[in-house]
Amino acid sequence: MGKVLGVICEYNPFHNGHLYHLEQSKKMTGSNYTVAIMSGNFTQRGSTAIIDKWSRAEAALKSGVDLVIELPVLYATSSAENFADGAIHILDSLKVVDYLSFGAETSEIEILDKIADILYREPKAYKNILSHELKKGLSFPKARENALRMYLSDIKKYANILSSPNNILGIEYIKALKKYKSNIIPISIARFEAGYNDINYSGNIASATAIRNIIKNGGFEILRKLLPSSSFGILMDNVKQGHVIPDLSVFERQIIYNLRKMSTDEIAELPDVTEGLEFSIKKAANACNTIQEFLNIIKSKRYTATRIQRILLYSLLGITKKDMALSKKVNPYVRVLGLNNRGKFLISEIAKANPKLEIITSVKRFANQSTNKNLKLLLDKDIFATNVYSIGYTFDSCNNLDFTKKIVTI
Repeated sequence: MGKVLGVICEYNPFHNGHLYHLEQSKKMTGSNYTVAIMSGNFTQRGSTAIIDKWSRAEAALKSGVDLVIELPVLYATSSAENFADGAIHILDSLKVVDYLSFGAETSEIEILDKIADILYREPKAYKNILSHELKKGLSFPKARENALRMYLSDIKKYANILSSPNNILGIEYIKALKKYKSNIIPISIARFEAGYNDINYSGNIASATAIRNIIKNGGFEILRKLLPSSSFGILMDNVKQGHVIPDLSVFERQIIYNLRKMSTDEIAELPDVTEGLEFSIKKAANACNTIQEFLNIIKSKRYTATRIQRILLYSLLGITKKDMALSKKVNPYVRVLGLNNRGKFLISEIAKANPKLEIITSVKRFANQSTNKNLKLLLDKDIFATNVYSIGYTFDSCNNLDFTKKIVTI
């Protein structure tokens, strides 16, 4: 059937940098098919997707992806480690994927593999250094970065590698491939011109962060040169429909209301809440009206703004530590968001290669027929997340879109 390329993405929104990555990945691997594992309506940074998951799936299909599979919300809104673990678990379970390609600040896959191997094996010397760094009151990502640099004994060589979000995700992908003893071959495509968090743009390339800022400020015309024409058209359709949700601040009143209503014991059950953080969260929620005010009160060298935003998102979506623990134990389902004719062929090959795999093409049918309580809980979280997301629409805020929206077909 030829080679199959896998990508893990948010496409928030799909822009020219994503198109470059996709085209270079296909060229580098000689792949005939492409499958994307894509976040739903909320993202790993603890924020909202700018447009809904079906619109982003359509943009991906029109730009060269053949099959789009949703990454369940429990993984999509999690730490880099669990985000990567969930996505790789799904990608590996398909049993047809040959390559995983990701964008990073380096194309030297050997360096990323070396770091991933340390994180997977966790040598005693490394763990001792990490423990020492954590005792300094640093956030876990910073403490781990410092520990890796010291363990590798080459601070200059690894400094830039370990401080880049895309490199970190790439390392987590490789670590997860090792964990599942996967035969999928990882490759890295070096990013160019626009970095992960750059708010500026150069030529026709901009980061998703910069593009979301432009959208938030109403500068739509300039996006014509930063997005493929099909992606730009899909975005503008959503703008006209009032279906653009720029960030989590759209839901800040609901979030603050939830936190004021919750007891400190309930807040303590939110993922990422540790070491008595629930008391600081409760105090901050009682003293502010906006997410920005909340972040200014809570964030510190131990708790990054991204981690705090994820906690706020968990409170909005009703995600608990128990839910997150479940996500680490189950074999996730394959929820199809969109496909073309080549994607239909892929699905049939996936079903042959792994007959026990739960493939969801109809949420209603799966909800009615499945007897797997864990997977139904996983899906219930996705359904609820969509129901919350649609509240942010300016118009047509419909409930149960997961039941009424059809698979996107191109």
